[in-house]
Amino acid sequence: MEEGGDNRSDGSSNQMPEVVTTISSVETVVRAIGAGGLSVRGSFIPDACEHGPPFLDGTCCGTVVLLGWTGGDQWPVFASSLEFHDGLPDPLNRWSRRLIDGMATELGAAAFYPFGGPPWLDFQSWALKAEPVHRSPLGLLIHPQWGLWHSYRGALGLRECLDLPQQKRAASPCESCRGKPCLSACPVSAFATDRPYDYAACRSHLEGAGEDCRTRACAARRACPIAPEKRYSQPQAAFHTRALLTNRLG
Repeated sequence: MEEGGDNRSDGSSNQMPEVVTTISSVETVVRAIGAGGLSVRGSFIPDACEHGPPFLDGTCCGTVVLLGWTGGDQWPVFASSLEFHDGLPDPLNRWSRRLIDGMATELGAAAFYPFGGPPWLDFQSWALKAEPVHRSPLGLLIHPQWGLWHSYRGALGLRECLDLPQQKRAASPCESCRGKPCLSACPVSAFATDRPYDYAACRSHLEGAGEDCRTRACAARRACPIAPEKRYSQPQAAFHTRALLTNRLG
């Protein structure tokens, strides 16, 4: 998967040591995150052991808390990290694992990731349960505040079944979007309503004449009228594009 953390579906999980910590609310998780460069992206109560028990004693998750990026808010933290500068492969995935594995150990939680599979976890389905996002015509999830400029870097599976606030969900902004400019903005028509995303055409364009998409982020994504002020900066956009070209999936 692209290291940019695209909010498409895939992922994997790992088991954590048996450390028991009482967690009374999602705010406990927020405090554990602190200024670590991640944001709480929502929470949900999973179906019983829907992916098997993640804890060594056979306990299933009571609550899943998604973690990720919102716009460019977390980019400076990652850009100043050791992983970003060490020249080794997969810097964003390694950085995400270091932070989330550390939080999982501290909280006695399980850590899940949208990369590193198989097996893959359906982070899109989790996000649809956790926060007011909708599927967009591009296949990305659209958020009312962040538009298409957000991503999921991982999740924490808590033993506790927390009392979560009622989810407020409005209609998708894509339903009332006139003309759906995201579908016509791609220079190589990689997106269409009647067929899957054309990864090969997109990659070929990025490797050739697609300097605009390489340096300023996907033209189709930029055409979305929701939250244009949250678009990635040029350094962040260029990093995600390089990661897309390095990996098979985007």
